[in-house]
Amino acid sequence: MRATYRLQLTRAFDFTAAHRVVPYLRRLGISHLYLSPVLQARRGSQHGYDVADPRKVSDELGGEDAFRELCSAGLDVIVDIVPNHMAAAEENPFWADETLRATFFDLDTRTGLHRRFFDISELAGVRQEDEAVFATTHGKVIELVREGVVDGVRVDHVDGLANPREYLDRLARAGVESVWVEKILEPGEQLRDWPVQGTTGYEFANDLTALYVDPRAEEPLTRLYAELTGETRSFEEVAAAAKLEVATTLFEPELRRLHREAAAPNLALALATFRVYRTYVEPFGGVVADEDRAEVARAAVSDSLSRMLTLDEPGHEEFVTRFQQTTGPVMAKGVEDTAFYRYLRFAALNEVGGNPGRFSLDVDAFHLANLRREVRFPRQLVASQTHDTKRSGDVRARLVTLSWIAEEWAACMRRWPHLPDANESYLVYQTVVGAWPLSTERLHAYLRKALREAKMHTSWLTPDEDHEREVLDFAAGLYEGELRDEIERLAAHVRELAEPVVLGSTLLKLTVPGVPDIYQGDELECLALVDPDNRRPVDWELRARTLEARTDPKLELIRRSLAVRDRLGGYMPIDAGGDVCAFRRGPRCLVVVPLRPGAVKSIPEADGMQDLLREYPVGLFVR
Repeated sequence: MRATYRLQLTRAFDFTAAHRVVPYLRRLGISHLYLSPVLQARRGSQHGYDVADPRKVSDELGGEDAFRELCSAGLDVIVDIVPNHMAAAEENPFWADETLRATFFDLDTRTGLHRRFFDISELAGVRQEDEAVFATTHGKVIELVREGVVDGVRVDHVDGLANPREYLDRLARAGVESVWVEKILEPGEQLRDWPVQGTTGYEFANDLTALYVDPRAEEPLTRLYAELTGETRSFEEVAAAAKLEVATTLFEPELRRLHREAAAPNLALALATFRVYRTYVEPFGGVVADEDRAEVARAAVSDSLSRMLTLDEPGHEEFVTRFQQTTGPVMAKGVEDTAFYRYLRFAALNEVGGNPGRFSLDVDAFHLANLRREVRFPRQLVASQTHDTKRSGDVRARLVTLSWIAEEWAACMRRWPHLPDANESYLVYQTVVGAWPLSTERLHAYLRKALREAKMHTSWLTPDEDHEREVLDFAAGLYEGELRDEIERLAAHVRELAEPVVLGSTLLKLTVPGVPDIYQGDELECLALVDPDNRRPVDWELRARTLEARTDPKLELIRRSLAVRDRLGGYMPIDAGGDVCAFRRGPRCLVVVPLRPGAVKSIPEADGMQDLLREYPVGLFVR
């Protein structure tokens, strides 16, 4: 595999439209299309994750014939599958029939309620632990893989399943050999020994961002944040409070069901204090790994609950299964969809799979992560942007440079006006500087979502439109007068500083161990915010013309780097100092990426080698 290219399919960009893009992607050097879900979703779906009939390819996207034509157009294909849940809607035949509903979905027999995908009642949890359910819901995908139409699959939300290991083993036995799991690994957590190629690359995206952050800026930026907002808590403290909050509010139905299944005290606190998305105890098989015992021990659980979760007290199999399926949603909604919008010390770090409490990453730690990936999961995806990320890699690249000009940034923040809740205006300023220029319409749409996710003054459940209007009016005011001029000057400076970060990040993604994944449109400058902003239409004609003209530095770097990816050998770090990331890929390739202003790519190891990126601030040397 040389590289994957993620496409978000919609009715407006269907299989036929994707087919037309294939020649351009082949010229770029891509080897695999990486498609959002292709099975029949609800009518009008904008993402495909609300599957209504997994037995057929989506009619709205063009039907199976058009899909097969796309798969034979010259690129191998990876498809996104959604085993954890389906649409709870009458157009789903498995939901509409009460008998089938009881068989296929995880229902509470007492209340008739179903296990939800996070807090979304319209998406109902599927009982993939039942072999017949698995066979029915995966028959079409397995058929496409066995026939060679599809090369592999990305498994969405694997942590929602009753037994992820068992599910992945079934996929492997069915002949699906190339599997990537959407899985967020917390600090220190390692992916289990499952029959998979690895994760979809969140951890790499966060390492890449932190690599460029200047650690010397942590103290002054932390002090600035406290001065502006009054927030002195650590991210861990903010996240802990947010997790407990969502456990007792958003997930009150799940909490109530758990209480009925086991008499355990402080279940909300227990759910909220797990430091990983979930454990992988197999209660019906009596399997408890050492890692699982360690995680239970780290959480705030009572002795009786600990004995249940580690199977030392048998007879609670259903409860243990359900508890493990609930810690992940509490983590996701509490951290990614709440704490990330509350703790805004340095928004570049507030990314899916990331830890904003870790301010930066040194070169040695970056190398170590790459070496481990090469050994365990050499075909793991390495990404800088996905459809789930809070910001594109290019926006984060701009924001990290604020750590290089911390004094200038702090002076602006102390001089510029703020909202009564300065945390909100601090988010506005970081967003504007990171994504400038952006229309007020895009900014307002983003801010409305961010404010409601934060759940401080408004929320999705109880929106306060007056408060939202105050923030949106404040944001609109930035586009007028002298303040706009100041913002434009700072944004221009940040953009200039970020250019080598964008190029260096792109080169690292294309040359470290793993399979580089490019999100649609990200081969040119991509200043996207959280969805739906990152699903805007892509100008494919512009990209095709630019590729032919070879005039865009980022696009041309991708083309040249992918052209030599097949020549890359083993990963060998080189000590070039703390401000340069350098490594060999076998004896014939050398990568050198300066990480700070003033650092250069000239190192002794490059002597006598040809630089394929001579005009760039980064180096890809070959012999």
